[in-house]
Amino acid sequence: MQKIEINTTQNVSIEFEAALLRDRILAFIIDFLIMGGASIILSIIISIAFTSAAEYLYYLFIVPIIFFYSLAFETLNHGQSPGKRVMDLKVVKLNGAEPRSSDYVLRWAFRMIDIYLSFGVLAAIFIGSSNKNQRLGDMAAETTIIKIKPAKALRLNDIININSIDNYKPVFPEVKKLSESNMLLIKNVIERYKAFPNQAHREAMRMLVSKVKEEINVDQGSSRDIDFLQTLIKDYVVLTR
Repeated sequence: MQKIEINTTQNVSIEFEAALLRDRILAFIIDFLIMGGASIILSIIISIAFTSAAEYLYYLFIVPIIFFYSLAFETLNHGQSPGKRVMDLKVVKLNGAEPRSSDYVLRWAFRMIDIYLSFGVLAAIFIGSSNKNQRLGDMAAETTIIKIKPAKALRLNDIININSIDNYKPVFPEVKKLSESNMLLIKNVIERYKAFPNQAHREAMRMLVSKVKEEINVDQGSSRDIDFLQTLIKDYVVLTR
């Protein structure tokens, strides 16, 4: 899976999973079907209920749906159209900032060249050849599309193997206050830090430790952040199995 490294305005490097061309195409197809379905249903309603003004109402309601569908959803839904949401994709800025309305407008303006006039061939070529999986609209707006959920799902049973718990005494029994999803998040943070031990993941771990300590009201003592989190995972498995 291709990774995209984004340098934030604080000069912190964060790594994301790049959206596959296949996923972007599927998201586009889903959006096209939704947009087409809504247009057809609205056309039928207009033709039946407003026969005399049908042509005027088509231009008033249906044309804006077709032209502004992606722009409206991405702007109002933080970089996600319904198709992108289904495929767990999101538009992000390469500098780590939140995309502005002007960025979404710029991406949308290039859709005519990238997708419609070239039947998507131009977009596919640029996405496939770009280091950050960008079509022309992304390059102009300095954006790209990432996968917001990991490709491989984790299960709690995969977290840790403890052969014997008879002689193990949990260090932080308060960990039972946390949920299974909390523990999976902790596991993900640990794994990402081990795979990419950069400043961004170190900071993410530090923030997670601070949040967990506040949530369950414990003191990690002199243990390192990663040791503290690994102990929490072990305690949780022992106390909940």
